[in-house]
Amino acid sequence: QVQLVESGGGLVQPGGSLRLSCAASGSIGSLYVMGWYRQAPGKQRELVATLTTSDTTTYADSVKGRFTISRDSTKNTVYLQMNSLKPLDTAVYYCKGARVPGSPGYWGQGTQVTVSS
Repeated sequence: QVQLVESGGGLVQPGGSLRLSCAASGSIGSLYVMGWYRQAPGKQRELVATLTTSDTTTYADSVKGRFTISRDSTKNTVYLQMNSLKPLDTAVYYCKGARVPGSPGYWGQGTQVTVSS
């Protein structure tokens, strides 16, 4: 069993930056893919970025060039660096880890990101 805990959310002005962290209780090396998702009010949860154990990354078109996913295996932590934030980035951000792509995997509880002036 793996437990994931997100942190780093908050209120930021448009154009600002935040770094989200996802700390795993167990080794993230056993998880083939780690990802960040987000859900805005009244909308479905959507993929933001993923990172595999082979360092392959994917990003939603809406965040390409602004967000970066990375990991520190020594800390069992995955990060999401978010730059040039926009009000449309406002959402609850969730971390997910899975041993098999497309499987239900493990989810964190989420962290709120609000972009507003």
